[in-house]
Amino acid sequence: MIRTIDHIAIAVWDIDASLPYYTDVLGLSLLEDEMLPSAGVRLAYLQAGNVMIQLVQPIGETAIRKHLEEKGEGLQHICFGVEDIPATLGSLPGEHNVQVKMGGRRRRACFIGAKPNSVPIELTELEPFVTEAKADTAS
Repeated sequence: MIRTIDHIAIAVWDIDASLPYYTDVLGLSLLEDEMLPSAGVRLAYLQAGNVMIQLVQPIGETAIRKHLEEKGEGLQHICFGVEDIPATLGSLPGEHNVQVKMGGRRRRACFIGAKPNSVPIELTELEPFVTEAKADTAS
């Protein structure tokens, strides 16, 4: 079911101000920096061995902004990589009605309702999501 830890997310007010510590001091490589307007966030992915660190910055009135206002910067969630989100949700008790959306890196993602030890859990698929229409044009 769970294949890997995909990333550990850290909520930050300003990615540009936060990045130098991770890249210059810790020596992590910036893999991707993207805006995700549909979720109201900017995401920066940093390679940290076999796990990524994801910096999450709000770009609107979003849950991340509320999280930062209430708790400040810091750990926001842990994301596990799975082969197929709907199949995984079907095997998790009480998680059948979770809304799946497009997340960062063009992958389907969702947050499950359970928060073990008060840590939000996200699931993301291991491969980018390709619709049939896109697959047809690519061939």
